[in-house]
Amino acid sequence: MTTMLGLDLTGRRVLVVGGGPVAARRVQGLVADGASVLVVAPALCEPLRDAHRWGQVTWKAREVAERDLDDVWLVHTATGDRATDDQVAAWAQDRHVFCVHAGRAAGGSARTPATTSLGDVLVGVVSTGAPDPGRTLVVRDALAEKVRDVLADHLREGRVDVRGRRSRDEGRVVLVGGGPGDVGLLTLAGRRALAEADVVVTDRLGPVEVLDELAPDVEVIDVGKTPGHHPVPQHEIGRILVEQAQRGRVVVRLKGGDPFVYGRGGEEVLACREAGVPVTVIPGVSSALAAPAAAGIPLTHRGTVGALHVMNGHDGWSQAGLVGLRDATCTVVVLMGVSAVGDLTAQALEFGVAPTTPAAIVERATTPTQRVTRATLATLEATALAEGVRAPAVLVLGEVAHPDLLAPVGTRDGGDRTDPTMTW
Repeated sequence: MTTMLGLDLTGRRVLVVGGGPVAARRVQGLVADGASVLVVAPALCEPLRDAHRWGQVTWKAREVAERDLDDVWLVHTATGDRATDDQVAAWAQDRHVFCVHAGRAAGGSARTPATTSLGDVLVGVVSTGAPDPGRTLVVRDALAEKVRDVLADHLREGRVDVRGRRSRDEGRVVLVGGGPGDVGLLTLAGRRALAEADVVVTDRLGPVEVLDELAPDVEVIDVGKTPGHHPVPQHEIGRILVEQAQRGRVVVRLKGGDPFVYGRGGEEVLACREAGVPVTVIPGVSSALAAPAAAGIPLTHRGTVGALHVMNGHDGWSQAGLVGLRDATCTVVVLMGVSAVGDLTAQALEFGVAPTTPAAIVERATTPTQRVTRATLATLEATALAEGVRAPAVLVLGEVAHPDLLAPVGTRDGGDRTDPTMTW
């Protein structure tokens, strides 16, 4: 019979025997748990060398000896040599110290469960009989998926609150990249952060529907901008994040796309760090990548283009973007460029970019109202005006934007057209 316990290893000495990838994975979790880790091995793989160089572990560069088990609370042996691992397990048994035997689970007195985090709750699955790692992983993943679905349902209906009680000193900020708009493209990590939030500071873009899943008492602060209208300036957003966290609250800054791709996430991280507020970043799917994909436009395509340039339409062209586009070797993606379409096309044509260069504008990407407008560089401005193109929209310029790029060979018409859909 196996009993699963939660061990508090903070500040406690844990011995890891072995310097390979298996040992490195064990060390990563132990360091995250705050353990004082001693690694004994003649040599270390690169991740363990980094951990030692950064002061996360103590390393003894030799073969393991029984004295290494002095004053330890837990042992992980993962040398890859059965005899050595068995010997370490025997020493641990004699000293009444629990030991995880990586090479032969039944040979140790403890087992590591397959775990997954659900908010601040750790869920683990462990075999009770003969070790069966494959089955354990399948059960863990199925259980986690089911629990997440149930929690989401309960949160929407206000029947459960997965937030723990926190002190004033535990306030923090989490920047969450919400993706381009479709709630399904919000990452699991982003959803977990939202489930723990006391405050959500949100933009107008991204998966705003997810706000309906929040517990009823979660405060939502809207700081969204619209073209030409910025009611909450950036420095005020930083002040809000810091002030809320200093009140001991978990603050989620929900942003469309990715926080570090023209999302001013760097400025918000700096504001938090300058105030001594803990801050983390959860990446999101940038609209620079998602919008073209949702429109059936590959940003790179073998034999067509192999480079990608992402730019902010407000900042205008870079030399690299113009050169790549003129030579037809680069795809250019323009964010926040609807209002600058005229200037951008005029500058590109003046630089010598071919007027027939394919172009596309993807509005409201990944949402039910997505629309794709196609043109050439020469006709892009007029087409955008005629079609009433509005932000939020992403511009794609380059050979990959040709409407027939992915059509079967022999069916490509080679013409220019405006096509709001892309299906196969």
